[in-house]
Formats: sequence, structure tokens, C-alpha cells
Amino acid sequence: MSTIFVIILAILGIVLLVLLTTTLYFYRLGLVRQASKEMLATSPDLPNYQEGDVPVEETPWIERQPFEDIDMMSLDGLKLRGYYLPAPWETAQTAILAHGYAGHAKKDMALLAQLYHEEFGYNVLMPDDRGHGASEGGYIGFGWPDRLDYIKWIHSIIQRVGPESEIVLHGISMGGATVLMTGGERLPEQVKCVIADCAYTSVKDILSYQLGRMFKLPPFPLVYLTSLACKLHAGYFFGEASALKQVRKTRLPTLFIHGADDTFVPTSMVYPLYEACPVDKELLIIPEATHGMAYSTDPQMYAAKTRAFLKRYMK
Repeated sequence: MSTIFVIILAILGIVLLVLLTTTLYFYRLGLVRQASKEMLATSPDLPNYQEGDVPVEETPWIERQPFEDIDMMSLDGLKLRGYYLPAPWETAQTAILAHGYAGHAKKDMALLAQLYHEEFGYNVLMPDDRGHGASEGGYIGFGWPDRLDYIKWIHSIIQRVGPESEIVLHGISMGGATVLMTGGERLPEQVKCVIADCAYTSVKDILSYQLGRMFKLPPFPLVYLTSLACKLHAGYFFGEASALKQVRKTRLPTLFIHGADDTFVPTSMVYPLYEACPVDKELLIIPEATHGMAYSTDPQMYAAKTRAFLKRYMK
């Protein structure tokens, strides 16, 4: 065996080892529940991010509400936790609110829960996604396995509220992608519409974007190798987890919302989602809003647009 051949084999071995190590690092960083997501706190695109639970004094309204803890078993055997708040008066209308990446239902969705409960008079259900909060799961689904969980949450609301139920799915960030992915499935007729706030087009797209944004690395080969690791450990490829593909199949009226200054899930992602929707749709771009801050930036516009949209499709 020539010296050159040995050197080539050694170099290839080192390259493969580096790729394997790097792939496992990014898989753990992005998808494993226990891994710290402190990189989000250092991102210039998330100036308002706080890792961990928000102190009680920062969410006084939600801490005063008599939420009922609801447990549900996923199709693959995970115990999931949701928080249910009945409306101030009897109603068949319910908002199911989907939180963002590395978040918690009560932490992330407090403002929207208050809007739906107090101003719109809806029942509110806020699930902790698998791998988040009080729900079981060792990995983050980015909305793809979660879409099947949300179908079960939908059925739980119909069972609780009754067959006359009217349901809106409203999500932010990963939650926005989750409700779009859910909306592409065959759903009960009680689901009337979807509202997606700052959703990404697909897991592959957003992770490729963030790999370049945070680490200055190209998507090939790391996104593809990490996708393979995700398939082996979590059961799905990044390319499968596409809100864009699901939107093309939806039969539900959809309101797309995005912040004009969103650089974490870039505003440019909302336009192909909007164009792909084959049914009634509306688009709201909030000027000066960064990622996940559309409602906080202009609550009057956000609430008015949401209310008007709901009035069209909820009796």
C-alpha cells in the first residue's frame, strides 16, 4: 500500500469523523430536548428571547386564570399536556394556540390567550408540544409529528365542547408552521380556519437559513446529514416537514401574518406560503415587527384583522 494511498485514507477518515461529530452536534443542538438552546439568546434576530420560564410577575393575567390541565396520549405513546380555559360564557368557539420552538404554552401564548378569552369570548386550549414544557418527548418535531398531535387535540375539544364546536388553529413561529402542517391534513368539519404568524416554509428551509445566519455555514452537507440523523432518531426527514406542501392541500381559509422586520424566520418566507394557499386567504404584514412580535408591535391592527377574519368563518 503506497504512502499516498494511506494519506488519502487517513484524510478521508478525518473528514468523515469531523462530519459525523458535527452532524451529531447540530442534531443535539437543534432537536434534542435536553440540549440548551442558549444560542437563541445570542442571536441578533431574537432581541426579546429568554431561555427558560418567564417569571410569574411577567405573566400576571395567565397566572390568575383557572386553567385545567388536560393530558392526552399521542399516537406514538407520549403523554402530552394541554391547558384549557373555558370562555367567560358558554360558547362553541375554541382557539387552539400553538407555541414556538423551545417554548412553553403558557409562556409563549399568554397574550393571544388573553385576546381570545377576554376580547373574543372563546374557549382556549394551549398544548405543550412534544419535547416541550410538561409534555413528554426527547426530540423537537418542528411541527411535523406535532400535526398528528394537534388532530388529537382537535378531537378532544369536539368531545369536550360538543359537535357544534367551531375551532380556529392559531400558531406563532414553529407554532405557525405547525398549524399550517395540520391544516393540510383531513380534519373534522368543526375546524373552520387557520391563522399562521411568522411561519417557516419548511424545516429544511429554516434550518438551512439558520445554519448560514448563525454559523456562517452552507446547508450542504450538514443539513442533509442532520436530516438523516433526524430520520433515524425522530422518524422524519427535514424535507418531509414542509408547511408549503401542506398549504397546497388545505381546504381551510388561512390568515398569514408576518413581521416586516423579521430576520429569524425571514419575511420572504410568508409570500410563497400565501401564494400556495388554494382557498380563501389573507395576508397581514406588521411594519417594524421582529420575529414573533407582530401582536406586541401593533396589537390594535393585529386584533382587528384577527377579529374580522374570524367573523367571516366562525358563526
